[in-house]
Amino acid sequence: MNKTVNINLANILFHIDEEAYIKLQHYLEAIRRSFSGTPGSDEIIADIEARIAELFQEKMETDRQVITMKEVEQVISVMGQPEDYMVDEDIFEDAPKTERTQPGRIKRLYRDTERKYIGGVCAGLEYYLGIDKLWIRLLFLLLAVFTGFGFIAYILLWILVPEARTTSQKLDMTGEPVNISNIERKVKEGFDDVSERVKNVDYEKVGTKVKKGTRSFFDSLGDLILFVFKVIGKFIGILLIIIGATALIGLFIGMFTVGIADIIHIPGVDFIDMMNSTAAPFWLVSLMIFLAFGIPFFFLLYLGLKILVNNLNSIGRVAKFTLLGIWLLSLITLMVLGIQQASSHAFSSSSSIKKDLFSMSTPDTLTVRMRANELYDRDSRGMGIDRMKMIFDESGDPLLYSDDVQFNLKVSDDSIIRIHIRKDADGNSVPDARNRAEAILYSYEQMGNLIVLDDHLLTDPSNKVRDQEVTTTVYIPAGTILQLDNSTRGHIGRGTRYDRDFYRSKMIGYYWQMDEDGELKCLDCPEEEFPADREEGENNKIKINEDGIDIKLEDETDSFELKINEEGVRMRTN
Repeated sequence: MNKTVNINLANILFHIDEEAYIKLQHYLEAIRRSFSGTPGSDEIIADIEARIAELFQEKMETDRQVITMKEVEQVISVMGQPEDYMVDEDIFEDAPKTERTQPGRIKRLYRDTERKYIGGVCAGLEYYLGIDKLWIRLLFLLLAVFTGFGFIAYILLWILVPEARTTSQKLDMTGEPVNISNIERKVKEGFDDVSERVKNVDYEKVGTKVKKGTRSFFDSLGDLILFVFKVIGKFIGILLIIIGATALIGLFIGMFTVGIADIIHIPGVDFIDMMNSTAAPFWLVSLMIFLAFGIPFFFLLYLGLKILVNNLNSIGRVAKFTLLGIWLLSLITLMVLGIQQASSHAFSSSSSIKKDLFSMSTPDTLTVRMRANELYDRDSRGMGIDRMKMIFDESGDPLLYSDDVQFNLKVSDDSIIRIHIRKDADGNSVPDARNRAEAILYSYEQMGNLIVLDDHLLTDPSNKVRDQEVTTTVYIPAGTILQLDNSTRGHIGRGTRYDRDFYRSKMIGYYWQMDEDGELKCLDCPEEEFPADREEGENNKIKINEDGIDIKLEDETDSFELKINEEGVRMRTN
């Protein structure tokens, strides 16, 4: 059974075995004696203790782990014995110099605040990437001006990359081994001189290794494969950073332009709230969307930075769990709001009005016309959703406007011309849908043999967009002659039957007569322009079945026409 003690090394608490503690204590006392009377000895000893504490932390798997003699000896082997560096080299000037091989170290990214312009990010990247800081600053500037990514990347690196405060951190920044010798020289000679000397020593080592040929072919091949994998990893990290940063910028712009615009009620953006069936304001919905999608992309960006930067500061366990909680909360909120939004269209209902107009006893022609409001028609040209737009009446009050209005022509069972108006809407229940349907404002007018129908519907903005529509059916006695005004184009419903094989918009301009079967017969349509159905046995055929469309033409002089537009599909052969 061994006794353990607690020590405070560089303000970090460690549990250490008693024998290991005695050896570490003797080691530190020897270092203090070696540097006694040396300028900056206190700073040298403090940096050495900080470096030893860092090495202990790297070797500890848990906070409760006890440092043993093995870890102490490993740290001493890395740091070196003080007597190895304190010998006066002038005494052995003629003696052959022995080269001390130091284990290679990987550079770590720090912010160099001693040569900073703003935050020291570019100066630190100069050591990490081996590129002059001037070019790095120009790259950040160009990316900030043309894409905005440079500004965000610099701010993130400023926040996440630690500052090189201690001597060991400054040596890590250049890739120099952090031992007693380098810490001493760092403190005594100054950072710039030491970094240049370390570079020269590194080049000498590389040249010596190449000359000696100590590395085998397989070692070189292994290093090459490892280098390729590192390059691929760096590329993946860069890709993750670009994807994460681009997504965050897009989400932020979307939240700002939509959510903030809804808060301050920018003109022309009020229509967004027409689709919102929940009690939550739209700026809150946009914020929840930003958090639900932005937090995963932030972690994607952070993962890319972790791949590129070896010693990137962790955002902390508290921050990670806080972001996770916010993400779950925003996701649950969006799910609840989505269910509420979907339920607003769960039921449909209608409100109907049926009225007798007049008896068609004279041979005059019945005319149907659509009526538009110039004020509404002008205002309704703006942005809208589902054919619904925000307009303002003469008093400046907002209204919802829609042109989803159509009418059908059917036969009456007597000599009375009747009109039936059906208004439809959706809601989260049948009574709610019926109330929204009854709130639709729609009117018509009958003047002699002229029936005038509104070509639009109106409703209060509080009714929201709920698929409001109006369908009018005009019942006409058999034998009545009818003419459709040009204003009815686009409003003739599919429930109207007629004897011609062309689109409903072509009915305008001709005279029609209602027969007893409820079908309109054209009285003046030219036969050559609208040919009747072909008889069976003709060579030109169009066959549609489960295999597709089969078109058969008689010879090369025949032609085929296929037309698809908002009115449907039209195919003709000639």
